[in-house]
Parts: sequence; C-alpha cells; structure tokens
Amino acid sequence: MKFSVGIAMSPLEQLVPLAQTAEECGFANIALPDSLFFMETAAADYPYTPDGSRMWNAETPWVDPLIAAAAMGAATSTIGFYTNVLKLGSRNPLLLARQVGSVANLTQGRFGFGVGIGWAPEEFEWCGVPYAKRGARVDEMIEVIKLVLGGGMVEYHGKFYDFDRLQMSPAPSSPVPFYVGGHTEVALKRAARVGDGWTSAMMKFKDLAATKLRLDELRAEYGRENEPFEIQAVCIDRFGKDGYAELAEAGITDTIVVPWLFDGVAFDGPLEAKQDSLRKFAAENIG
Repeated sequence: MKFSVGIAMSPLEQLVPLAQTAEECGFANIALPDSLFFMETAAADYPYTPDGSRMWNAETPWVDPLIAAAAMGAATSTIGFYTNVLKLGSRNPLLLARQVGSVANLTQGRFGFGVGIGWAPEEFEWCGVPYAKRGARVDEMIEVIKLVLGGGMVEYHGKFYDFDRLQMSPAPSSPVPFYVGGHTEVALKRAARVGDGWTSAMMKFKDLAATKLRLDELRAEYGRENEPFEIQAVCIDRFGKDGYAELAEAGITDTIVVPWLFDGVAFDGPLEAKQDSLRKFAAENIG
C-alpha cells in the first residue's frame, strides 16, 4: 500500500518544502485539495462532516491545485501529485484540459486528476454555471477532457458541450489517470465506469470496506474488473502498522495521511514540526 500526504489548509509557503521532504521520506504522492472561495453564508451543508459545518474559515489558505502541482513538481523529481478532488462542475472542460495537460507534461507524467462534482450551489452559480443537471454535465466534462488529452484533432457534440475539430499540443506522453470522488451510488458508478480509481473523503473503516466491495461489483458489471484501479482512502479510525495492514487487506491501495496531525501540530503549524512528523511517520510505516 502507498501513502500520500494531504496538504490541505497548509500555508502556501510550506507547500514546496513539504513536497520535497515527503519525496525524501518515500511518500508516493501529494494529495491536493480544491476550494474556490469561502462564501459567508452557504446554501448547502458540507457533506463530509457530521453536522454539515465547514472545517475552514474565510482566512484559511488555499491554492489552485493545478498551479500547486506545477510548482511542487518543478522542485521534485519522483513524487506524484493528484487533485483530491478538483470540483469539475463549476469549471470549463476545454480550459481544464489545457491546464491538466500542461501540468502532466511539466511534471513528466507525475500527475493524476482526481475529480468530483462540487457540493456548493454558490460555486456553480457565481462562476456562471447552473447547479441543475450538474451530474450529467460532469459526465460530459470527463469525456471532453479525456478526449482532448488523448491528442490529435478531435471534436465533440454533446448535450452540454459542442465544438468542432481542435487540437491541444503537446498531448501528455502517457494517459493522465482519472480518480473519481464521491460517496453516493451515482458517484461510485461513475468511478467504476470511467475512472482509473476512486477517492474518498473522511470515512470509517467499515464504510470504506463496504464501498470497496460495491466498487468491485460495479466494475464487474461494466466489464472492467481486470483493469488496474486505485482505492485512495482517508480513514478516520485505523492507524499505525496494524491499522494500515487492515486497510491494505481490505483492498485500499493508497492511504492519504496528514502526519503532523498525529503529533498535535495544527494545519497552520510550523514547517519544521511538519517535516519532523513526515520523517517520523515514514520511519514507522514506510519501507
């Protein structure tokens, strides 16, 4: 099983040195969060906390994950990066295809595209995209981005997106993996149908194990059971050697961890303390 480092809500000036230290310690990836803006009043509850509250405020630092991947990629050589997850619904697929292809090339193929729909109506409406039919629109977006990233002259004529022949060069030298997020049945079906993996938000072990089994069933229905498939998990109740072994046995291939939180260091804690936590975690769990 691989370990990836979640860097959500860390000060921006820490991101590059954290990636460098994670690479030195043998972590496989940096998991890059996405947040467009903080709305003072939210029309919907945040779906991944028990009470629907957001875990951040208006002053919490965020960076565009694609720009972060390019910056950290330029300062490293082996560690990978993936969005966890980028909210597709409020964005334009052709612009995203240009950005994703650029990051994949600039990192020499060390980039994975984790995608979700987005939960906040404001992110859609205030970016000029309707909240209605967001799932169907995202399905087309994935088709468009994959098509363009495949290289060559392409065209697309769908319900939501329509364009004649165009080409973006250079295409990535290898296919960019798509990891689909979401806990609903619709999201799991999307991951099984078009994804190279599925990624979780915060979940308990029993729910992760059940989700893995459901994904196996769905992938078999789509005839994809023999294709490689990542299971990226943020597990909130299994830790340490025994806990991670249990996750691996359940079929989790990539555990996303924030090692400094285990040591009582806050999201906005000092860089040196976070680097010490990365080294401690790696010594105990990697290798």
